[in-house]
Amino acid sequence: MKYIDLTHTFTSSMPVYPGNPKSELTQVAFIEKDECTLFEIKTSMHIGTHVDAPSHMLEKGKGLNEYPIEHFIGRGVLIDARGNETIGPQLLNGKQISKGDIILILTGFSLKFREAEYYQSYPVMTEEFAKKIVECGVKMIGVDTPSPDKSPYLIHKILLKNDVLIIENLTNLEALLPHPQFDVIALPIRFDAEASPIRVVAQIFQ
Repeated sequence: MKYIDLTHTFTSSMPVYPGNPKSELTQVAFIEKDECTLFEIKTSMHIGTHVDAPSHMLEKGKGLNEYPIEHFIGRGVLIDARGNETIGPQLLNGKQISKGDIILILTGFSLKFREAEYYQSYPVMTEEFAKKIVECGVKMIGVDTPSPDKSPYLIHKILLKNDVLIIENLTNLEALLPHPQFDVIALPIRFDAEASPIRVVAQIFQ
């Protein structure tokens, strides 16, 4: 097996979605004087590579902790959307998508993760695309952008009300292009909350 990490490193200077609170990652103990190293974290859940649950956008929606661990592991399908201003259903042509799959969408925008443009001009999904993947029974979808849509977040609501969880701020999806077969392991911290930072790894079959 080969594994490819698709997760941004969480640092003390994480970029945040405009309007969201900034995170803090601070060292509060030092080996030379405290006998150990200790870091403290203060953050919203929607920072870096993270996953959204229905309660993020839907009144009385499920929290992340209500999903079984099987929901976060599955066969991966890569959609190459580079060069597209919108992510439409035509990108699914020729793709074999089955119930329980996890779709990852490569736009190339992760290269701009620390630039202002990353949050301003990213490509968004169409309503037709979202409805199509719901029909296919997909259980998670991941993007290398800050969001699959913009306010009023219709795409979020279409996906989440159908238990399609949303992974945002992926990176390194280009590394999957030579690998048509892979599984996705995307395990969040088991917070009783609407979202969580997440470690996303592709397991490659060689």
